[in-house]
Amino acid sequence: MEILVGGTILGALTYAYNSLKRTIPEGAHACSPFYPEKYVGKWYEICRLDFFYERDLNNICAEYTLKKDGTISVVNSGYNYVEKKRESVNGKALFVHGSDEAMLKVSFFGPFYAGYNVIAIDPDYKYALVAGRSLDYLWILSRETTIPDEVKKQYLELAESIGYDTSKLIWTEHDNVNNKKD
Repeated sequence: MEILVGGTILGALTYAYNSLKRTIPEGAHACSPFYPEKYVGKWYEICRLDFFYERDLNNICAEYTLKKDGTISVVNSGYNYVEKKRESVNGKALFVHGSDEAMLKVSFFGPFYAGYNVIAIDPDYKYALVAGRSLDYLWILSRETTIPDEVKKQYLELAESIGYDTSKLIWTEHDNVNNKKD
């Protein structure tokens, strides 16, 4: 009996550990090759799955800067239309396997990291589909506040093929209300 209980606990701990270290949903693949120097700069959020830290925000954008040590500085910002103020948060992203693969982990809160995986990107690095570590996190990003319908359709189909419920996406407004220079 003790062996069975011990084995069950060990199995549960192993499963929990592996779940925590996973940075990409099963069935998704990070883009490779990936060119960080083309990815850095400003991106606008086109849509996302509901996410606590982005609740009540519109006019959302992210600014990525490649640092000399190979990490990426991240500044996410958006306008909180309930509190009527601009909010921003600073973070950093690290490559999981190397800078030629778009599998990263990002932290905004000390030692805690979350998956950030570019799973689709156009050749000009104008549009990106980004997956978190599970099917609860998904974003479509663009260098502009809009995205062509054909790219949108392609990215939604890819997300659905992985298992995302795209009917739950929140489409981000970009009306520039109180959206001072980003």
